[in-house]
Amino acid sequence: MAKKKQYTLEYIIKSSPLVLYNCLTTATGLQQWFADIVDNDGNTFYFTWNNDTETAELISTEEDDFIRFRWDWQDEGEYFEFRIDKTEITNDTILYITDFAEDRELDAQKRLWDAQIQNLIKRIGAG
Repeated sequence: MAKKKQYTLEYIIKSSPLVLYNCLTTATGLQQWFADIVDNDGNTFYFTWNNDTETAELISTEEDDFIRFRWDWQDEGEYFEFRIDKTEITNDTILYITDFAEDRELDAQKRLWDAQIQNLIKRIGAG
């Protein structure tokens, strides 16, 4: 099996960090843009697309800063993370997404995240 590499994407989101954080960390917020249905039981989140459910564990979070999940099929050192930052000069809210992919999957993964984030921006009126 090919080794997956970590990569990070950066998006400017015209939203307050608090609103953005709620969209990234709650089942209700994630269901608005990330998956058709999102449910959770404690730190276990269930993401459903087209009647197919994937399970991820919330493995780390810091309020208004970041949240990190690991899919149940990912290796121990792999995860996907949403991190929020604010630029000092322009006061823009920046969303960093860290994920893992094999080289041959990287472009498709980036396009998928781009589409997801465009959906997020539309949903929160941050366009």
